[in-house]
Amino acid sequence: MPTPQLADFVKAYDVRGLVPDQLNVDVAWALGAAFARVVVQAEGATGVVIGHDMRPSSPELSRAFAAGVTAHGLDATLIGLCSTDGLYYASGALDLPGAMFTASHNPAQYNGIKLCRSGARPVGQDSGLADVRDLAQELLDTGTSAGPSGATPGTVVERDLLGDYAAFLRGLVDLSGGRPLKVVVDAGNGMGGHTVPAVLGTGAGLPELPLEVVPLYFELDGTFPNHEANPLEPENLRDLQAAVVEHGADIGLAFDGDADRCFVVDERGEPVSPSAVTALVATREIAREVAAGTKASDVAVVYNVISSAGVPEIIAEQGARGVRTRVGHSFIKGEMARADAVFGGEHSAHYYFRDFWFADTGMLAAMHVLAALGEQDEPLSRLTAAYSRYAASGEINSTVTDAAAATEVVRAWAATQGVEVDMLDGLTVTHAGTGDADDRMWWLNLRASNTEPLLRLNVEAADVATMERVRDDVLALVRGEG
Repeated sequence: MPTPQLADFVKAYDVRGLVPDQLNVDVAWALGAAFARVVVQAEGATGVVIGHDMRPSSPELSRAFAAGVTAHGLDATLIGLCSTDGLYYASGALDLPGAMFTASHNPAQYNGIKLCRSGARPVGQDSGLADVRDLAQELLDTGTSAGPSGATPGTVVERDLLGDYAAFLRGLVDLSGGRPLKVVVDAGNGMGGHTVPAVLGTGAGLPELPLEVVPLYFELDGTFPNHEANPLEPENLRDLQAAVVEHGADIGLAFDGDADRCFVVDERGEPVSPSAVTALVATREIAREVAAGTKASDVAVVYNVISSAGVPEIIAEQGARGVRTRVGHSFIKGEMARADAVFGGEHSAHYYFRDFWFADTGMLAAMHVLAALGEQDEPLSRLTAAYSRYAASGEINSTVTDAAAATEVVRAWAATQGVEVDMLDGLTVTHAGTGDADDRMWWLNLRASNTEPLLRLNVEAADVATMERVRDDVLALVRGEG
């Protein structure tokens, strides 16, 4: 087998490749050795904590990575099956750099690695990942398969942290005093099937909560026999939507493959937008800070450029400070740390918490929604209506040959519309409107994909008709039809 070229599958934020053609035990060893030298030894850590998802290749790959680490005299703590946020918990609680073997929602033939520094701090192309990639490639090209001469190998220990992770999350959100709720959870055969029984049930030996959990696809199966573990795609929510209605449930939750993202469905089977969840959780976190004695104006919440306009409005109404940033977890995490933000949310259903080392955890966001629902008597649809103010198109992809030229066409069109323009992340155009029926608020964002010849369009407006008009006009321009 030819030596894999790591640049083909070491992405901006993680590793994501085909097994075994790209990601195999030799590559995993080299990446572990490179991570040990570039990140772990450089920051003076004594070891690495390593977890993995339910994919068939994950145990072998994670052990090969651990061998690369220990060859350099560092210790490896293997925590076995876990969600990505479970790995972040371990990195934070143990104060160790971490490696999570998962390809998230990608198909079964893929696997990958998410790396972090101690305290769950991110590792991306600009913060060490490119150097790890280059050193690992050198090790592969030269056939190096041993540590430095004379180095005493580190030790490998196994440790189960699932119960500690569950207890930590329960300590952040108290669900014990709410009204009884029936909750349908679709784990998609991913790691939610491992974590939900521990956190929301009694699987880790914690006290019973007033929750009746109806499980869908809790069997861990990295071949994903029922549907892709990617709730961002509407077809992957259909089983959950039907089950919520069938069981007369109060709420539905869907987790992706590595269970770091969570999507919410209301009692009617209708999806709740991640922006509405962001606004709801932000309101709760701001209120908690204020109750602890912090001035509201000193509380920051981070959101990205394609979050609903309702998110910064609601943050401001609470007296807090909204911090707008680019799309992508490294930008969110970096801005949260700089602003000491209590919370951050993305349209993709990644939710970040200061109390969780600024890392993302869909489970904690789900617990906030459950707590908010259980603390009052209204159905979820009525509770979230206050956080769902505008009509959104969702993200629409268009294949283009020249993204810059297509964006310029839209910019020229926007110049005739009486708008504000900014370029924080792609092209964002905002029309404030007068509130008249024929002049309502709308905004759009047009961003080029980093890896494909695509432009991604998001449109939001005060009403559906305005959103559809702007959406259709811009798509026609992007696709050369107008």
